[in-house]
Amino acid sequence: MQISHDALVLVADGRKSLFLRNEGDAEFLNLVVEDQRAQADLADRDLKSDAPGRAMSQVGGRQSTMEEPDYHQIEEDRFAAETAAMLSRRAQAKDYEQLIIVAPPRTLGELRRHYDKAIEGRIVAEVDKDLVNHPIERVEAALKAL
Repeated sequence: MQISHDALVLVADGRKSLFLRNEGDAEFLNLVVEDQRAQADLADRDLKSDAPGRAMSQVGGRQSTMEEPDYHQIEEDRFAAETAAMLSRRAQAKDYEQLIIVAPPRTLGELRRHYDKAIEGRIVAEVDKDLVNHPIERVEAALKAL
């Protein structure tokens, strides 16, 4: 795939995002880190406020425990929504013309839920791989293989 000069590449997962800019040209890719954001990896006790709830059955007087939400997943989804909001602000400010998004399938799906018209019009590719903790050379190789 040909990635034009000055294209923005977002490499993200639910806890970290890297904003890379192609300083090279369409033939010779040269991704440079422009910005990065990370979410703290908090323990369960820091994310939740209480013990799981209980419910009493109307028939038979039995108790059951309600399923506890996955607080880590909720935080990852919130991080993806914030990342999409940042992409939207940058698109409206005309900070980029082309956007490539590299993210694992779950994060990619959550990002898609928050795309607006400004983002959708600039996306040239989406790659469903988790490359956020890999060296930039690996990201470049994955993009060249498209």
